[in-house]
Amino acid sequence: MTTEHESGSRPGDQSRTAVTVVKIGDLAAEAGLRRIHILAWRDLADVEAGGSEVHAATIAALWARAGIEVTMRTSYAQGARPEAVRDGYRVIRRAGRYLVFPRAVGSELLGRHGERDGLVEIWNGVPFFSPLWARGPKVAWLHHVHEDMWPMVLPPRLARAGQILERRVAPPFYRSTKVVTLSESSRRTIIDRMNLKPANVSVVAPGIDPVFRPGGTKSEVPKIVAVGRLMPSKSFDVLIDAVERVRRDIPARLVIVGEGYERDFLERRIRDLDAESWCELAGRVSEAEIVDHYRSAWLLASASQSEGWGMTITEAAACGTPAVATRISGHVDAVDEGVTGLLVSGRDELSGAMSRLLHDTNLRGRMGAAAERWAEAFTWQRTAHGTLAVLAREALKRR
Repeated sequence: MTTEHESGSRPGDQSRTAVTVVKIGDLAAEAGLRRIHILAWRDLADVEAGGSEVHAATIAALWARAGIEVTMRTSYAQGARPEAVRDGYRVIRRAGRYLVFPRAVGSELLGRHGERDGLVEIWNGVPFFSPLWARGPKVAWLHHVHEDMWPMVLPPRLARAGQILERRVAPPFYRSTKVVTLSESSRRTIIDRMNLKPANVSVVAPGIDPVFRPGGTKSEVPKIVAVGRLMPSKSFDVLIDAVERVRRDIPARLVIVGEGYERDFLERRIRDLDAESWCELAGRVSEAEIVDHYRSAWLLASASQSEGWGMTITEAAACGTPAVATRISGHVDAVDEGVTGLLVSGRDELSGAMSRLLHDTNLRGRMGAAAERWAEAFTWQRTAHGTLAVLAREALKRR
């Protein structure tokens, strides 16, 4: 097994982390959680890794720092070794996008991942069905319902099968399983659409890395930044069209940070609009470059149709940049509406809200300052402790 020297996540500065790490360690010891296994669809090293993978990797790193033996099992990641140690925890990357589910379950049943005291299943559209086979304390992390996303990424018949699996087939098996989600709005959607017991669904908001903080200067030209995987549910094409309308009365520039299989489609859209001079697909960039984009932007924009939270919104907020985002589950929790940003319900509202914020310097300044204060409440230390607490309660109940 190799050690990956480049950190996959940044658990935060030493001084702020130390006290929480002790609390995490004490909580784990009290509950008898010395070894925790995490089953995830994708790893942080995957080229399509996003917020879910950052969330899992950061929590795993903080748990490992507290003395917990963490093993994360995921699918194969391009260019990454099958097994490695990252930030103190073990990563096993084997099998493809679909075979990872039966093979990870088989490996757990055969003990190939080693012994465990607790299990975390990350339910990312397709579940691992841990209630059927896993004994001992376990929880499921379910960031949001994927029902509306299936038709965007799969042919009609497969999309319908995915919807049936997520909404009808799988939920009955999770009736007695504790579920952790990211926001109150996602919790309500999970309860309503999947018919899970309200008492079993807990909310633990994601954190913000300390690297995201104010600094630098705003760009001279009005700059809008958007960050995320280039995939249909993010609706970057809608955002590009909205910015094109904004530019009819203000010379705004759009920078989209991220990579994904929709890049060719978006490049064609940019060419069709003759937008090469003002719309940039920046691709995958370093963390420092993302921070610079957040700091120099006049606003963060998201036209996404499905989110569990909206981590890019709070990252930008921590840099003092307000947001304009769609009014969906997750976003309504990540944005303090009218205070740290504006929420919109349609394409016309999207361009109108961006124009309003770009034109109104005072409003933008007030929202940027409020966003910075708002973001201070979200720390990964609190997230790591909160997610462990749900699993610890299950372990203590069994003991």
